[in-house]
Amino acid sequence: MRRTWFSLVAALAVAGFVRAEDGPSVEKLGKSIDAVFTAPDGSSHKLHDLRGEKATVVVFLSFDCPNSNGYVPTLTDLHAAYAKKGVAFVAVCETDLTAEEIKQKVADFKLPFPVFADPKQATADAFKAHMTPEAFVLDRAGVLQYRGRIDNRFAARLKQNPKVTDVDVQNALDDVLAGRLVRTPATKAIGCMIPAREPVVKVATTLTYYKDVLPVLQTNCQTCHRPGEAGPFSLLTYKQATAWAEDIKETATTRKMPPWKPAAGLAFQNERRLSDADISLLSAWVDGGTPEGDKADAPPPVKYGDGWALGKPDLILTASEDFNIGASGSDAFRCFVLPTDLPEDQYIVGFEVKPGNPQVVHHTLNYWDITGKARTLQAAAQAKAKSTDRDRGPGYPVAMGLGFIPTGSPRPGIAPVGGFGGWAPGQVPRFLPEGTGYFFPKGADVILQVHYHRNGRPATDRTRVGLSFAKKPVERPFQAITVGPRNPFFIFIPPGKEDHKISGALYLQNDATLHSVMPHMHLIGKSVKATVTPPDGLPITLVDIPEWDYNWQETYWLKEPMKLQAGTKLEIEALYDNSTKNPNNPKNPPAPVHFGEETTNEMLFGFFGMTNAEGRRVIARPVPLGAKK
Repeated sequence: MRRTWFSLVAALAVAGFVRAEDGPSVEKLGKSIDAVFTAPDGSSHKLHDLRGEKATVVVFLSFDCPNSNGYVPTLTDLHAAYAKKGVAFVAVCETDLTAEEIKQKVADFKLPFPVFADPKQATADAFKAHMTPEAFVLDRAGVLQYRGRIDNRFAARLKQNPKVTDVDVQNALDDVLAGRLVRTPATKAIGCMIPAREPVVKVATTLTYYKDVLPVLQTNCQTCHRPGEAGPFSLLTYKQATAWAEDIKETATTRKMPPWKPAAGLAFQNERRLSDADISLLSAWVDGGTPEGDKADAPPPVKYGDGWALGKPDLILTASEDFNIGASGSDAFRCFVLPTDLPEDQYIVGFEVKPGNPQVVHHTLNYWDITGKARTLQAAAQAKAKSTDRDRGPGYPVAMGLGFIPTGSPRPGIAPVGGFGGWAPGQVPRFLPEGTGYFFPKGADVILQVHYHRNGRPATDRTRVGLSFAKKPVERPFQAITVGPRNPFFIFIPPGKEDHKISGALYLQNDATLHSVMPHMHLIGKSVKATVTPPDGLPITLVDIPEWDYNWQETYWLKEPMKLQAGTKLEIEALYDNSTKNPNNPKNPPAPVHFGEETTNEMLFGFFGMTNAEGRRVIARPVPLGAKK
């Protein structure tokens, strides 16, 4: 039994996809769609010639859209499962890319079906496509039977549901192949809007992209939002800006972008906010229909070199070869052993981590090791490695930290392992305050622990770290005092709990100067606050982040270093939401959450960057100064 044209239109109308203003084009939803596809080489192809024997899937993609790119593995799997059943897959890319650029993208993503260009939106108009990704399932006669999302992975753009429960395109194909009514003929696609041909003007404006908007984007956005960087899409061109115009307005007016999470606390050197004037400008430009203006008014393009922000490092370290990351699966944590062979102890006064592939490198933790244990683990991992491994290359996989607990040090008085910070999106390299530095022992190996997020396609990475050493005597070694729960391994967050509180505190045993603070937790973190309480004084908020974002963590450097007396309490306090109300909860239904390094585990740490005026080691303990243990 076939769904009639009338019932299909009714279903689409209920779903909000057929509108009265669509006019005559509505009838195409119940009949064979007359569409022409333009190949990257410029040749034209009719849909009739591309259809499958039993069914056809036409999906609109954009290589600039992170939602669209994230569906490549799903589409590849669907193609593998249904092509042998007589189903053809065809992709349409609304893009200004050249033929060669499209071919390169197809090769990069390893797409197994043809991809056609649609620079004039003729194909999108024929299908009434509005979004990327948006899928259309046609039966053997070319009659449209389903349109909408691929599945329900996303609740909103860039916001994933905890679990995929509705595989809409797969269900539609199963129904079409079985000759049944499609159970859900239309759903709402979530992703990136296909730009309208004519701008929508809400309020007239004299602002233009080249003269007014581009300078704001260059100053505040393009550092991350450009090819190869951490931003999920680029904002280098007028077309890219218009494609994301509503998002630019929304994230600017709500101050979600540029990412600056603190709502209260001290003044910081690295504060990053849009001015009220910039926010008003962006909003007015979008409401005014995103006028392009004259290219002659554009400022010169910003030149982003491959140089080092702190100048050429004294030592640059990287793995011996690329590391290969599989397209899908759980996150990967990898430790890379980078020998230094330094003949003398040194102090690191500045470091810079340069991810080889910022699209998949989520963050790093930087350690050193003088035990040689990391070398042993790496050698063992390489001996077991296979050419078919999803993740392969140098280093060794870890579940937490370095993957081992040192039992002793080969140098009396020197710790067997240590650390010197890390990198995450938003971290800006900077030199430590003058006269300070991280101690780095001679002969130590740098252990770079890299956390990888998979982005839907196989990738390679070879992250580098550059070290700058002290040229003058270091009088006050820099330390990161780690504050967290007394026993983090006992962290337990019950399912359904919306505001589970965890805290930790240490007390300074000697005077110190506070330079920086960095809170850290994982996905179901809700809010976090770091404070210091002087002896016999009131708590002072260092940084308060009411809306925690695991994807944007940074070190907050005080504009004015703070002198702290012995007996001062250092405290970190956080709330966790392990309920279904938390869109970042990776488990649905919620499950008990314990301590661990995987993103689906949890932790709570506050890293307090400190020095001691006399150059002594800063000591902090769980008990107040002078209290009995």
